[in-house]
Amino acid sequence: MQYQVVSDSATQVQTGCIVVTLDQSGKLSDAAQAINSATGGFLQARIDAKDIKGNVGDTLLLLGVSGISAERVLLVGTGKDEISAFNAGKIVTAIASGIAKIPGTVAVSIADLASECMPEAWWAEQMMLALHSAQYRFTATKPAKEEPARAEKLIWIGSDVGAALERGDAIGMGTDYAKDLGNMPPNICTPTYLAEQAEAIAADGSMTCKVYDEKELEAMGAGSFYSVSKGSSEPGKIIILQYLGAADKNAAPHMLVGKGITFDTGGISLKPGPKMDEMKYDMCGAASVLGTMKTIQALKPAINVVAIVTSAENMPSGHASKPGDVVTSLSGLTIEILNTDAEGRLVLCDALTLGIRDYQPASVVDIATLTGACMAALGKVNSGLFTTDEGLATELMTASGYSRDRIWRLPLEEDYQAGLDSNFADIANIGGPLAGATTAACFLSRFTEGTRWAHLDIAGPAWGGDGTTKNSTGRPVPLLSTYLLNKES
Repeated sequence: MQYQVVSDSATQVQTGCIVVTLDQSGKLSDAAQAINSATGGFLQARIDAKDIKGNVGDTLLLLGVSGISAERVLLVGTGKDEISAFNAGKIVTAIASGIAKIPGTVAVSIADLASECMPEAWWAEQMMLALHSAQYRFTATKPAKEEPARAEKLIWIGSDVGAALERGDAIGMGTDYAKDLGNMPPNICTPTYLAEQAEAIAADGSMTCKVYDEKELEAMGAGSFYSVSKGSSEPGKIIILQYLGAADKNAAPHMLVGKGITFDTGGISLKPGPKMDEMKYDMCGAASVLGTMKTIQALKPAINVVAIVTSAENMPSGHASKPGDVVTSLSGLTIEILNTDAEGRLVLCDALTLGIRDYQPASVVDIATLTGACMAALGKVNSGLFTTDEGLATELMTASGYSRDRIWRLPLEEDYQAGLDSNFADIANIGGPLAGATTAACFLSRFTEGTRWAHLDIAGPAWGGDGTTKNSTGRPVPLLSTYLLNKES
């Protein structure tokens, strides 16, 4: 989306709509008061008539307002004097919903909502993200019958927050891209399709792309990955994008690893039929990694990043792994497969070994729709964070707080490791019935020893809705982008 920063009076901005605010007591912001004065008390008359009360997220769109340059005015409620981060999110979402379909240019005058905790640049970035979200539509397999009206340019009335608007636009674009990948039907979005998408991202020369095919991975000893991919007629891939933006191209990169199971039947440990269509979303970790790399490509930060997508279908067939099979991972550890539906960790562990071995990263974050147990614990609100590295935990929690892409730290104590003991291999691929999200993280930790590593279980937040509202969320692109961009400063 185009954007512009101006310092003009709210009464003078030429725009299809201008957004101003009022609080729960009915007090107009300075910009709203200026419009009220220029229109002979028109806004106050609407408040007196109780057309709007000023509660958080209340909106009132006013047409044909004379005395100002804007064609419309959107009044938005901000609630009580002190605005929490949660309510700030409701406010920008309400604004975006109100102006997303207004054609042409829209203007926003909310700089006075800034505080020490939520500065003006934060509001600008969140406003741009909210607009991307409000305007998102999946059209790849269901094109719109006609092009919908949409706002094409945002005018920010306030101080110079152009960098924040650019950042919000880039993160919003990356999030939209991740949504598209997640929503794509699994007969189109295959491991080969994801590889083609990564190659397209790298085509401008801003980064490099390397793709390992299934046979190469089998030959190099990635038996854990191959145990999953061999069950499908669609060949699995490990896809690597490398971005070298730091002045020192040899500086250790920060690594993202995304689970990309493009469809998960559960394999021989077959899932129940109802809602199995949603298992196309089992590649949302991979989608978020590719979406984050789109953001990195747009902003070109001075950091080095390696992104790995480990992608396969998990299908039942005569070639598929069976419960009780023992396979040898790329690290050399043997794994007893007790449940073929715990396949995400099997593809991730070989990707982690490969990435750490070949790139010696400064840090590693893997992202996966890994366990129903994490969703049972945290619902659809928070992703689960697992790490024993306090510094990395702080970095991710800080990025989460700023981006509003929420995570919650769950335990990863050594005591849980015993749940993965096996009589027949170095490690089993599942623990017992309890603490399933933690034992899954424990499994991955066996392949990251000596590395600053964190695991994000996004099984809950990666998609939402039901029926006609079902949709990928694009999370955690905002979190991952913020986390990486913070490393530039």
